[in-house]
Amino acid sequence: MITLALDSTSRYSSVALTDNDRILGHTFLDSGNTHSETLLPAIIDLLNFNHMHSDDVRLFACSAGPGSFTGVRIGVSILKGLCSGSTRPCVGVSTLEALAENLPYTDSLLCPVMDARRNQVYNALFRRTEEGLIRLTPDRLITLSELSAELSNYNQKIYLCGDGYSLAKKNLSVYTENTPSLLIAQNAVSVALVAKRQWENSPGSDFSEGKLQPIYLRASQAERERLEKETANKKI
Repeated sequence: MITLALDSTSRYSSVALTDNDRILGHTFLDSGNTHSETLLPAIIDLLNFNHMHSDDVRLFACSAGPGSFTGVRIGVSILKGLCSGSTRPCVGVSTLEALAENLPYTDSLLCPVMDARRNQVYNALFRRTEEGLIRLTPDRLITLSELSAELSNYNQKIYLCGDGYSLAKKNLSVYTENTPSLLIAQNAVSVALVAKRQWENSPGSDFSEGKLQPIYLRASQAERERLEKETANKKI
C-alpha cells in the first residue's frame, strides 16, 4: 500500500513515500526555510522520482501534534488539501508515538521529548516488545524536573529522541543512553509506519479528511496572553 507521510511539527521538514514497510523515498530538511516553502516541493519531487501521482497514494498521513503550533497547522492543512474530495484514508498520528517508532531497541524505556519552552517538554513514555510498541503514558506537557523524578523510578536503559534531545540531556538528573543522531529527529518514515498500523488496527474507523484535527496540549501563546490579561483585569 502506497503511503505518503509528512512531519512538520518542529523546525525539521520531513516527507516520506512508502510501499507497506518499504521506503520508496524520504526527504529531511533543516534548512531554515518555512514548512510552507519546503513540504509541497518535497512531496512533488518524491512522487515524480517514483513516477507516481497523488492518485497512486492509498493512505495519507501526518504528525498531527503535539509540536510547533504553526508547523502542526501547516502539516494538517497540506494533508487536508491533498485529500480533499477523496475517499482515501487520511491519518493523523501522535508526533511522540512516531518519534518512539524511530527507536528499534528492546528492553529499554523510550522517551520522546519535544521542546515546549519554559523548561517544559511534550513527552510520552513507550516500551518496545516482541508484540510491538507499547504506550506507557499519554501524550503530555511536563516539566523537566517532573520528568526526571518519574524516570528515576525505572531501572532500565533510557533512550531519548526528538527536538528536545539536547535540552533533556543537559537538564535531566537521570542517566540516559546516547541515541544515534539519525534516530533523534522527527521522521516521516516513522509517521508512515505508525499511520499504516493505526489504520490496519482500526477497521471501520472514520479516517476521512474532515476528521483530521491538530493535537495541541496547551493553549497558544496568543491565547495564554489573552487569558493572563483577562485575569489581571478581573483583579483590578
